[in-house]
Amino acid sequence: QLPLYMLTSIKKQKILVELKNGETIFGKLNNCDSWMNLTLSDAIYNFNNGEKFNKLEEIYVRGNHIKFLRLPDTVMEQAKEQNMLNMEQRNRTKGRRGPGNFQKRNNDYGR
Repeated sequence: QLPLYMLTSIKKQKILVELKNGETIFGKLNNCDSWMNLTLSDAIYNFNNGEKFNKLEEIYVRGNHIKFLRLPDTVMEQAKEQNMLNMEQRNRTKGRRGPGNFQKRNNDYGR
């Protein structure tokens, strides 16, 4: 789940996406899901020959087409902080679920 934490922590930041066919996209990350499908805005699409560029207002990239992502240097720190906050929230609510796992044993029925 760490890669998803990393992606969600850098929404609205610029990333570079290289596709399996060699083409690259540089743009602002707007959204991502658990399959690593991405929506980028203000994107520059570079065809694999490097000679042709397209400026796109928005582009949707399927996760199974992605070869790698180049993320800002601050991503790891932001992801660790977000992960720690999530763990703290889980630990705070852990003890508030009632009496726990109470199970009767066979000999508790007076046999």
